[in-house]
Amino acid sequence: MNRAKLSLAGLLVAVMAFVTVPAAAQAATITISGSTSVAPLATLLAQKYVKGAGKGTKFKILQGGSDVGISDVSKDRVTIGMSSRDPKPTDPGGIVFNRIAKDAICLVTNPANAVPAFDQALVQNVFSGKIRNWDDVPGAKQKGTIDLFVRTPASGTQDAFDKIFMSPLKIFSGASQKASNGLVQQSVQSEKNGVGYVSEAFTKAGVPHRVRGGGDLLEQPEITDAAGFFEISNAIEIQVA
Repeated sequence: MNRAKLSLAGLLVAVMAFVTVPAAAQAATITISGSTSVAPLATLLAQKYVKGAGKGTKFKILQGGSDVGISDVSKDRVTIGMSSRDPKPTDPGGIVFNRIAKDAICLVTNPANAVPAFDQALVQNVFSGKIRNWDDVPGAKQKGTIDLFVRTPASGTQDAFDKIFMSPLKIFSGASQKASNGLVQQSVQSEKNGVGYVSEAFTKAGVPHRVRGGGDLLEQPEITDAAGFFEISNAIEIQVA
């Protein structure tokens, strides 16, 4: 497998270069499936491509999670697969992974519960189920049982969160699994006692939090809120057969 790191300046041209269609076939439809983290970026890239060099080209963008995208492209169900995790030894052969960007996995709580600070130990204690009540979380504005919202096993965001923050611990079996970033976002937004993690593009409805001491952390002050937060660096990749 080959992973090509691409500059953001050339991102649009480079991504579409992987799936350039012949001039005689500009009316072709490019199908994409996979990561819900990558989908917002893929949508923007597709829109820009159609307005430029790809006039006449149509896109059909599905989601389903990183594992779905990888499986779909390996079986020629789609033109491009999207994933927000690194390749695994168990992934199907015959596909090429191309790294196009880095995403941010952000811890989010309900706006009514702006917890002052999380560190890796607190994240592990909360998401492993060792701490089950907001009364035991310093600075929490809410009381009562913590409602945990996580992703399904097919999610690249889930895979990255496990590796960066939870290993060797396991996520609490009673956590509510959601099939997309959007569903985690909606759940945290509607539940005052909720906490979850989402791609940076899905943080606007909740409160993103500063997390100290975990994995490969990349600070981006321009996207902090009043409390500030660190984004957890995570690969965004596309796969072609």
